[in-house]
Amino acid sequence: MLSKNDLELILGARHNDPFAVLGMHAAADGVLWVRAFLPGATAVEVISASTGRLRGKLGLRQDGFFEGPLKAAERFPYQLRVTWESGEQALVDDPYRFPPILGETDVWLLGEGSHLRPYEILGARQRELEGVVGTSFAVWAPNASRVAVVGDFNFWDNRRHAMRLRRECGVWEIFLPGVLEGACYKFEVRASNGYTLPLKADPYALRSELRPSTASVVSHLPELVPASAERQRANGLDQPISIYEVHLGSWRRKNEGRDWLDWDELTDTLIPYAQDMGFSHLELMPVSEHPFDGSWGYQSIGLYSPTARFGDPHGFQRFVDRCHAAGIGLLLDWVPAHFPSDAHGLANFDGTHLYEYADPREGFHQDWNTLIYNFGRTEVRNFLVANALFWLERYNVDGLRVDAVASMLYRDYSRKEGEWIPNAFGGRENLEAIAFLKRMNEVIGGERGQAITLAEESTSYPGVSRPTYSGGLGFHYKWNMGWMHDTLSYMARDPIHRKHHQNEMTFGLVYAFTENFVLPLSHDEVVHGKGSLLDKMPGDRWQKFANLRAYYGFMFGHPGKKLLFMGCEFAQSKEWNHDQSLDWHLLEYSEHQGMQRLVRDLNHLYREMPALYERDFEPGGFEWVDHNDADNSVISFIRHGKNGQMMLILCNFTPAPREQYRVGVPRAGVYAERLNTDSTYYAGSNIGTPYGHANSQDVPWHGKPHSLLLTVPPLATLMFEWKA
Repeated sequence: MLSKNDLELILGARHNDPFAVLGMHAAADGVLWVRAFLPGATAVEVISASTGRLRGKLGLRQDGFFEGPLKAAERFPYQLRVTWESGEQALVDDPYRFPPILGETDVWLLGEGSHLRPYEILGARQRELEGVVGTSFAVWAPNASRVAVVGDFNFWDNRRHAMRLRRECGVWEIFLPGVLEGACYKFEVRASNGYTLPLKADPYALRSELRPSTASVVSHLPELVPASAERQRANGLDQPISIYEVHLGSWRRKNEGRDWLDWDELTDTLIPYAQDMGFSHLELMPVSEHPFDGSWGYQSIGLYSPTARFGDPHGFQRFVDRCHAAGIGLLLDWVPAHFPSDAHGLANFDGTHLYEYADPREGFHQDWNTLIYNFGRTEVRNFLVANALFWLERYNVDGLRVDAVASMLYRDYSRKEGEWIPNAFGGRENLEAIAFLKRMNEVIGGERGQAITLAEESTSYPGVSRPTYSGGLGFHYKWNMGWMHDTLSYMARDPIHRKHHQNEMTFGLVYAFTENFVLPLSHDEVVHGKGSLLDKMPGDRWQKFANLRAYYGFMFGHPGKKLLFMGCEFAQSKEWNHDQSLDWHLLEYSEHQGMQRLVRDLNHLYREMPALYERDFEPGGFEWVDHNDADNSVISFIRHGKNGQMMLILCNFTPAPREQYRVGVPRAGVYAERLNTDSTYYAGSNIGTPYGHANSQDVPWHGKPHSLLLTVPPLATLMFEWKA
């Protein structure tokens, strides 16, 4: 019989090795005993799982604990026929009958922190074990003294399903027969000092409850999606990439703005809209589960779980598939830089600083009041790298925009003297985070070559979008925060002062080819009192719209991929509010209609003209015509494609039209006007090139052998296609 001490530990939910006492065991004399803890049961019988024959009856010893010897010489698969207090009987599979879940290779790889896909075995994974269907639960908590899985399948009773510790890798595991998709669960973790922590959500949960509830939900692991040569081409450096950044909770709402659209409603509305507008990619602000709406998803707890705000994971999968069917790539905002300190999350997970740095000078983000992942710990790096691969392989997402990279690269980021710890060499670089980012990009490159990563990085750190073998971080693209800051600063100025600041529009070309840049006009520029893009523009109502149209034209002519936050395409007039829908009613007004038409036409022209994208990251793809005409605030340049295609872009950033304005060109021929942001079609004044084209003249100008004589509209951008 079980010792009194072991019995008390089982009854008190304190036993740290339940598999050593529960289930079937051989006594010293060779007799097989079965022990089961089934609170609420009045009688328990042992039944052969293969023959259905009764093999023994267990005696009730105390408070739902049953045990008894069997007349059997060898172990056998069994079930328990349980009579409950209600009088009902049920045939159940004993979780403590089953062998360990993790194989030796998995244990070794997890312990080493090199398992590329730990999400296949950790968390709650539905499976069949010894012919029995159920769910295996596995959680990394190496410093815990006891872990149990609790859920709606066991009345959230912490005594019923204590787990087995695999000491080689610090993972606790158990297989629960009959637990299927949709079951809610958490882990009860007891620290090494005996303190029971608040119930923890599963770090590897594939689905979560809708906030404010915080339980994890058993869900099927999505199937591995084969790689696609078509998607790899569409994500290439020489392709037209124009990104529509979206916060799903506030793009549109229904029921008078009270409710979010679900995945299928978003599929039927957002995707056709983006397709019609000519965007090549959608970028969704974080869709992994997060407890606080006001974090916009950037304080995620369920990194493997698509948020329940818009439906279940199957709906998200349908959304991704429809994006690709429409020829649209899907990028996700991904946040490995920090995580929230909510009690049910990763913080103090097993009673120690398991996922986060212990010292707040390393492990606490002052800007966001969040915790910082311990990038020096192999298991934590593995958790994050695997998560990146998970979204790319299992949901077929095209790429990840990695948030707040600058905060990861530097230990003194947003910290005063004395508030940070130097690295091992006395420097400010976070060597562990740098190694993590390189590892993440190398794994993605090796395992999912079609996918791309984009860094939100605002410093001059070298080689962000250069290969790791040449000393870079390995990202495919880097957000050009300097370009965004400088050009918006210029556009906010009264045109009368712009001639003194023309370098703010041209300086980006000094470093344009040092990285593979994305030009971002993101959500960060239209919140926190910054106003909308339209509101940043100077002048009266007409000039505000004209300035913004000219700016968009300049952006689409400039080297670099494009990104525009939702609402900016129709000139949302007030800053973004995550709690309400965009102001779609503004499209009743001609100026907003014109702005939307312009962005649509810019996107379609951009995708039609290889000169505007093919050589974005080659100096030979760009040629200045004139960047020195500050007195007129006019900028002109040429974009070159791979096969001789050529586009001339001319921008006038004053409200005065420029008559008989001569601009040099390198080739003779006809220059067809492909876009004029001052067109009446866009609610402009319709000043521009007669007959829609200009013939070159053999008049050298701007150091070019030929020139054009143009009428340049006020506050406008012109785009001309060279035709021989």
